[in-house]
Amino acid sequence: MNVIRSGAFRAAAGVVLALALTFAPALRAEDGKIEILWLGQSCFRIKTVTGKVIVTDPWLINNPKTPQQYKDLDALGKVDLVLVSHAHPDHFEDAPALAKKNNAKIVSPQGLQSTMISLGIVPAELAFRMGKTGTATPIGPGIKITQVHAEHDSELTWINPETRKRDTYFGGEPVGYIIELENGFRIYHMGDTGVFSDMKYIGEHYKPDLLMIPIGSHFVMGPADAAMVTKEFVKPKYVIPMHYGTNPFLVGTPKEYIDALGQTSIKVFPINPGDKLEF
Repeated sequence: MNVIRSGAFRAAAGVVLALALTFAPALRAEDGKIEILWLGQSCFRIKTVTGKVIVTDPWLINNPKTPQQYKDLDALGKVDLVLVSHAHPDHFEDAPALAKKNNAKIVSPQGLQSTMISLGIVPAELAFRMGKTGTATPIGPGIKITQVHAEHDSELTWINPETRKRDTYFGGEPVGYIIELENGFRIYHMGDTGVFSDMKYIGEHYKPDLLMIPIGSHFVMGPADAAMVTKEFVKPKYVIPMHYGTNPFLVGTPKEYIDALGQTSIKVFPINPGDKLEF
């Protein structure tokens, strides 16, 4: 597995880490790799072993941590699926445009799906419907998407294009996602969440290889709670800390998270927006 640093930092530092993955499921015949690009907050571009592209919680254009090149949505390339954990703008803002640009389905909380259709934000055929604990295959049988609980809220604030007034609508219940790729590699994207005891069940039942966990505090878990959840509840092989540093309230840092984890076999990747991981 490689970490590929972005921009000047990459040129200066080169490849920082090169580790062998030892997860059980074998890759398919084409021996593809999983590429994960972090773009700040909770937005990731996941390229699967067969070349499908999944984007989570797209907030790019107004995200202060997104590298400038990715503020152009075309820079993401062809997108096959958009996953939205809840309706807040720092997770949803660019999802409709990205879906329409690529004719890609949006998976979102059920209430948000209905609201998007009612307001005409996306065409009905792109607003994919599923529910918590359900598993679906919106882009074919090789990739399984499961919605799980998240402890947060999900109102949609929308500017009416005709009146230019700011209105608030029901955005469904927030969710996290278990993303199972073609080779069986499982990612648990937590969305925005505080601690809840069923995280232990999620870890034991789905056994995620990679955890994407918010650490910023104030609106989500802080580093200490996130470390406890990682080590005692979910117990993944690998972790990417996310959802920190984009506004003055999200003060948690990867260092604080790693320090709180202490001695562990779990590998943490404190990457920067624009960096890529290859599994």
